[in-house]
Amino acid sequence: MKHNNVLTIVSLLSIILLSLHFTDDIVYGSDRSPASNAVVIAVLVIWLYGALVLAERRSGHAIMLLGSLAGLVVFTVHVSRAGGLPAGALAESSGAFFFVWTLLALAVTSVFSAILAAHGLWNMRRSKAPNADPMN
Repeated sequence: MKHNNVLTIVSLLSIILLSLHFTDDIVYGSDRSPASNAVVIAVLVIWLYGALVLAERRSGHAIMLLGSLAGLVVFTVHVSRAGGLPAGALAESSGAFFFVWTLLALAVTSVFSAILAAHGLWNMRRSKAPNADPMN
């Protein structure tokens, strides 16, 4: 399987996991701001565009790298409890397992996607051939 195909698939999986986790945030009431909802939707749309339309380009790799870092930020914020529910409230809810599972799966796919995107960007930089002089 080509490197770009794996990156696209993992990025799409991260997008799905982030949207599921964001849905859980809304359901549990930890995200009530319409402004943050609009920001998350914009990030998901741009990330999706980078993964599907710009996958073979340097800009697509950069977008997927930034999207992966956004997924890691979500994980970091929840682990630090700066933007999440109190541990007791989450543990008492019926969907706690799914909430935590999507968070962990998002972290794994985001790290993997970031590695693949950075590797792709590095290879694109290294494979850039110098322009040949057409007169020779």
